[in-house]
Amino acid sequence: MKKVRLDKFLADLGVGSRKDAKKLIKQKRVQVNSEVVSSPSIHINPETDVVYLDDQPLEYKEYYYYMFNKPQGYITATSDETMPTVMDFFQDKPKVRELFPVGRLDIDTEGLLIITNDGQLAHRLSHPKWQIEKEYYTVVKGDLSGKDFSKYEKEGLKLKDYKTKPFKLQVLSTSPDKSEIKITLTEGKYHIVKRIMETLGHPVVYLKRTRIGNLTLDENLSTGDHRELTPEEVKNLKKLVNLEKFDNNSFSG
Repeated sequence: MKKVRLDKFLADLGVGSRKDAKKLIKQKRVQVNSEVVSSPSIHINPETDVVYLDDQPLEYKEYYYYMFNKPQGYITATSDETMPTVMDFFQDKPKVRELFPVGRLDIDTEGLLIITNDGQLAHRLSHPKWQIEKEYYTVVKGDLSGKDFSKYEKEGLKLKDYKTKPFKLQVLSTSPDKSEIKITLTEGKYHIVKRIMETLGHPVVYLKRTRIGNLTLDENLSTGDHRELTPEEVKNLKKLVNLEKFDNNSFSG
């Protein structure tokens, strides 16, 4: 691993901005290999040097992985001039400037998002080649009792300007006014779930993503909350897209 400036190293670990890191160094609260340092511009090797803040060792990680239960009202972007974004929930995290959401959810859609700085994993999870399943819990208008949606598992559905890939639609409950369904897709076209259900004559009332590949949204994670992925969850995601070789220290957990 290449060497990095000490103030950048501290900022990447979430102790504050680089300006904050320089103040900590000036206050002689930072040590490198048990030696108090006075210059923020010295370069360290995160793999071999041990950095202490207030006598506590700091652990450097190259990659970070978070499970986020996105609420409505936030756009899936790293920044926006007018609208709140999902990254507003991660401003205190290490390497916040490198973190980004994998894929997207509409502003009024809730549920599972992966937030990371691992570009290779994010690219493969999003690429159509890998056919990663996305599962949604959906409330739609109207009664779905007696309807058979099995044919869409083989032939997809023709929309106005596009034919979808095959998808699964399971009715969970139904009533004259609304129905609950689970829909599983392998594509991420814009508004794809809403367009499918609109075409079928049952507009979406509520939409929540509950699974990406082999990663299921943690039931204990409230809307707007997040947690780090476990090493096992990261390992399983990487296996899904043939990225099984990884450094055991490259993920958080």
